Amino acid sequence: MSDTVALYRRLSARPGGRRAFSLLFSLKAPYFRTVRPRVREVRPHHAELVVAKRWGVQNHIGTVHAIAVCNGLEAAMGLLAEATTPATHRWIPKGMTVAYLARSTTDLLCVAETDPADWEVGGAGDVPVRVRAVRTDGTVVVEGTITIYVSERPSR
Repeated sequence: MSDTVALYRRLSARPGGRRAFSLLFSLKAPYFRTVRPRVREVRPHHAELVVAKRWGVQNHIGTVHAIAVCNGLEAAMGLLAEATTPATHRWIPKGMTVAYLARSTTDLLCVAETDPADWEVGGAGDVPVRVRAVRTDGTVVVEGTITIYVSERPSR
């Protein structure tokens, strides 16, 4: 089990633990603080977080800005990658392809998923992470793929 998953499990079992984990996660990757992610679930091959529809992430028409949605999706992907990447390896985002399908008029659930077979890249290679953002009514507003490059950690 990765350190990220272990910390999430330890903290989420306590009152206010998910909020504490979300804050720690935002401090580790400060850019994610812009969307204030609220982490809901972290495990290998799956991560979920919520991006609240609030003034700071809205655009001129009152919906969650497309780039804020992408920030939430990248945050979910980062959690998944931390939870899934073997300790002997490291990862870095390589590219993102998304489709905007509907207006982001509510809080958004950002989900990242992979299958175990996606990680059978040997020593190094690309891993596609499926991502989607879902409104509270169940409508998928953005979906796509974030490709990460996984490689062995250099020996020291």
